[in-house]
Amino acid sequence: MKFSLFLNPQIPGSGYAAEENARAKRPIGRDTDSYQRLLHEVREIAVHADQIGFDALMMTEHHFHSEGMEFSVNPLMFLTDLAARTERILLAPLGLVLPAWDPIRAAEDVALLDQFSKGRLRLGVARGYQNRWMNVLGQRWQAAAARSDGSASDTRNFDVFGEVLKIMKMAWTQETLRYKSDVLDYQVPYPYEGIEGWPAQEWTRTFGSPEEMDEDGTIKAVSVCPRPYQNPYPELWQPFTISDRSVIRAAQENILPWMFTPNPDDHAAKAKLYQEESARQGRHYKLGEHTGILKIVGIGDTTEQAINTFGRSIPKDFAAFFGPFGYLEVLRKKEDEKHKPISPEKGDAKRMNDVEMALFGTPDDIKRGIQRMLDRMPDLEWFGLYMQGQQGVLPLDTVKRNLELFATKVAPEFR
Repeated sequence: MKFSLFLNPQIPGSGYAAEENARAKRPIGRDTDSYQRLLHEVREIAVHADQIGFDALMMTEHHFHSEGMEFSVNPLMFLTDLAARTERILLAPLGLVLPAWDPIRAAEDVALLDQFSKGRLRLGVARGYQNRWMNVLGQRWQAAAARSDGSASDTRNFDVFGEVLKIMKMAWTQETLRYKSDVLDYQVPYPYEGIEGWPAQEWTRTFGSPEEMDEDGTIKAVSVCPRPYQNPYPELWQPFTISDRSVIRAAQENILPWMFTPNPDDHAAKAKLYQEESARQGRHYKLGEHTGILKIVGIGDTTEQAINTFGRSIPKDFAAFFGPFGYLEVLRKKEDEKHKPISPEKGDAKRMNDVEMALFGTPDDIKRGIQRMLDRMPDLEWFGLYMQGQQGVLPLDTVKRNLELFATKVAPEFR
């Protein structure tokens, strides 16, 4: 098993844990001093994780978060900064929200980071579920936020995601790219018939890719440079796969799904679906292989101490921010009324621990929680520590000590 951090960068002093400060600096997302504190903390955590043996560091993409939470505007740029400060840890945007990107610009930027880090990139790709920013940045493709409800809008997002990914793969694997997309109304070159009047014809004819230009000097294709460091391109990951449709497509595209299904039985069922669909594509994974799961982890001398240290800072912000997006569903118990939404009041640390969204306790408690996953999926490949309610909320030394305890007291048993 390999171990990763999922950093959801939070500006220190934002959220309900520091409500007075957050109100005084509103919107704290535009406060430079506060943002510099975030950069310092994330850099410290990344270097520490690299040194103590974590295998990967993951970071999401979100925009317009003036409130200060999920403050990773461009994970490729952020991870480029961290690549220069670390030595061995894998770096993964989890994920790049493809319906908000131009496919060629995305392909170029991904290839650059892969080259900068000499192959330490793992590329998470996502559909984008937050309408405040997805509707703005996805407007060029008429793609609104994913709703995972099978509606026409959701299907459009699903189709745009697939088409952008297709073009990115073509840009990485083909020396020259010539393509006309009906899904995106996107042409390469533009116009598709060819670009006339290219001034540097002799230069391109002598040194460029042979298929770029015809004998008349018309540009008939483009060569997207550089290519990725990894051949043919970085391994693809996807957050946070919950719906069966997304699990199936991840298997079809050979994308590693990170699943947000806390209950070990539920997670095993999703992993089984992924395994079966992968087999239909000719890829025979063991149960849990090529999948990952996220959990909040807090280590203390006792379960009570761990909850008091790490649990008190999570529930209010999590319920207030993520609850309206439906994430409180991961806290559902069998005894809850089936058709009644989980109320924010139920999103406390004890329930998070009970349903195993979080593992709070001693190192032995954490090991038992991981083992419950392995009892159902012996070949689970990735375990991720979800850093919600830690960085940006707790003292930096406390966060780093928690990671160190996990790396030295828990992880070695499962490597």
